[in-house]
This record gives sequence, C-alpha cells and structure tokens, in this order.
Amino acid sequence: MSRLVRPDAVLVQAVIAGALSFAHLHDLAEAAGQHGWKAWAYPVSVDLLLVAAWRRMRMLREAGEPAGSAWSWFTVALAASLGANVATAGLLDLGDVPDWLRILVAGWPALAFLGGTLLVHRPTPPSPPEPAPSPLPVVERETEPGVQADPVPALPAPAPVPAPAAAVTAPPALVAHAQKIAADHRTRTGSDIDTETLRARLGVPAPMAEAIAAQLA
Repeated sequence: MSRLVRPDAVLVQAVIAGALSFAHLHDLAEAAGQHGWKAWAYPVSVDLLLVAAWRRMRMLREAGEPAGSAWSWFTVALAASLGANVATAGLLDLGDVPDWLRILVAGWPALAFLGGTLLVHRPTPPSPPEPAPSPLPVVERETEPGVQADPVPALPAPAPVPAPAAAVTAPPALVAHAQKIAADHRTRTGSDIDTETLRARLGVPAPMAEAIAAQLA
C-alpha cells in the first residue's frame, strides 16, 4: 500500500499567496489600460524579477560579496507585488486609475528588463584558488628493538687517474756508452742485456734505463 502524500502547509500557503498576488497584478495592469495577454504578462514579469534577485542574493552571500544591488531589485519587485495587493483591496478605484499609476504600469517592462539584465550579467566573483597539495611525509624505516639495521656499504672512491709520464731523453754520449756495455755483455753471455742489468751498470734511474734500452733494441 503506497504512502499517502501529506501536503506541506508552507507549500500550500505559498501557492495561495502566489495565486492571489498574480491575480492582483493582473487586475491592476488591466485597470491601467493593459488588456489581453499584456495584463497576464505583468505578474509573470514581477515574479521573475523576484526570483532572479533572490538567487543573486544567495550567490553573493555564499561568495562573501556585498548583495546591496540584488537587495535593491528584490525590494522593487516586492513593492510592485505588495502595491498591487493593497491597491486592489478597495483603496483604489479600478474604474478610474490615476495617471501616475498608468505611467508606472506602462514603464514597468523597461524597469524589469533593466533589473534582470543587471542581475544576470553582473560578473560572478572569482572563487578562491585551491590550496596546493602538501608534500608526502617521508617515512623512515623502523627496526625492531635490539635489531641493528644493516649498514649501507659505502661506494668505493674513484681511482686516481695517473698523470702522463714525461718523456725521458738520454744523452747521446750515455747511449753510446750503453751500446758498448751491451756489446760486451752479448760477447760474454751470448744474450742481450736486460734493462735491470743495464741500469745497474750505468747507475741511472729506471726511466732513463728504459729509454736507453728502447734505443738499443
């Protein structure tokens, strides 16, 4: 069994108030010389301006901006609706509407269009920028009590690049003397003299002996 729809008292009251205000605006516009569909368009225009002003006020409040202009147009539309309700309550002779009221009714469309345009096309305040995401926290590796973490092996230091050795040049006289020693060594032993023996016989450093041996080869 479906549940019965329970009418909302506030909603019912809003429908009744809206219908009465709609009818009063229509009657006032028709008494001011606006006949046919024109008389029905006036209450629609007033209600639309009320709704537009109310929505604009809510947007400005949520954005933290002043809503003075929206309140002004809401007051204008509310005064038009309330004025029609009061005027058609017997305080105004609808058979003989004064000229100033005819002027107000005739000028209402232009006023409502101006208000609606200003409410709709007013730039909306920019929304605040989103906060930048916070960096992720660095989580350190935890070890159990009494357990020592494995040490990270250190990388070996790069081996030094040896500097290029300077070229060793032997004096010609020393080379000639070395040739005699090498010839004597070959005569006695039957083999070429090695670099270490040549260095010992000449009494020179190893680089010099290597340079002389290279010239003897």
